[in-house]
Amino acid sequence: MALFELARDEKQIDAVSASLSTLNQAVAGSDDFRRLVTSPLVNRTDAGHAVAAVAPQLGLDPLTTKFLGVLAANRRLRDLPAIMRAYRQLAAQYRGETTAEVISAHPLDADQLEALKAKLKAQTGKDVSIETTVDKDILGGLIVKLGSRQVDGSIRTKLNMLAHAMKG
Repeated sequence: MALFELARDEKQIDAVSASLSTLNQAVAGSDDFRRLVTSPLVNRTDAGHAVAAVAPQLGLDPLTTKFLGVLAANRRLRDLPAIMRAYRQLAAQYRGETTAEVISAHPLDADQLEALKAKLKAQTGKDVSIETTVDKDILGGLIVKLGSRQVDGSIRTKLNMLAHAMKG
């Protein structure tokens, strides 16, 4: 992936990772920003101007800002979520980490993330980076995907299992 290779060559992996994390939060937290990224109706020029205006406000590093400009110019902002996921995986591999996907009903705070990282590190023996997603439909609990393993501790799944058991 080009962004990762540039970041590695310029020794900016951590700065780009932080910027992509900020972008991920901005996409998740702002309907306007999500529309900018996903809407095919936003033209290249408008998308480029919007990205240029938002980047300093979000505190994005110069490499990520330029990359977003290229995505906007090529009408590829819609690929940003997949690009961010791929970058996180490459950065984690580069650092010797493994990545866990965690789905929760509510955003996890820093203490909860650190406790989860510690438990996953104890299980895997590797440092674990966590990619979080919020899905209110799971009602509570967590779904953790680590490699080919998935642990579903969501309330939705427990309720579905209980309903199935009660049917007979």
